[in-house]
Amino acid sequence: MVEICPKCGLPQELCMCEELARENQLITISLETGRYRKKVTLIEGFDNSINLKEITKKLKNKFACGGTMKNGVISLQGDFTKYVKDFLIQEGFKPESINATDLVKKK
Repeated sequence: MVEICPKCGLPQELCMCEELARENQLITISLETGRYRKKVTLIEGFDNSINLKEITKKLKNKFACGGTMKNGVISLQGDFTKYVKDFLIQEGFKPESINATDLVKKK
C-alpha cells in the first residue's frame, strides 16, 4: 500500500510539500557570543514542514562542528555565517529569502 501525504494528498514519492516550503522560507543567519566568548552561529526562521533534524545533521557533518536544534533554531558551535548561506542554497532554499547578518549579539 502506498503512503499518502496528509498535506497535499499525493503519494509520498510524488510529494512536493517540503520542496515548496523551502522556497517560501525567510531564514536569518546571525552570530552570537556564547559562554567564555565562544562564537555561536544561529539559523532561524524555518517552517514546521522542514525536516530540521536532517538539516542540522548535514550542517554539523559539513562543517565538522557541534550543534543542536531547539525550538526551530539551529545552533552551530563556531562562526559559519559566511558558509551557511551557500549550504542552504545547495539544499534548495532561495538566495533572496536568506538574510545573513554580520552583527554579533551577546547572550
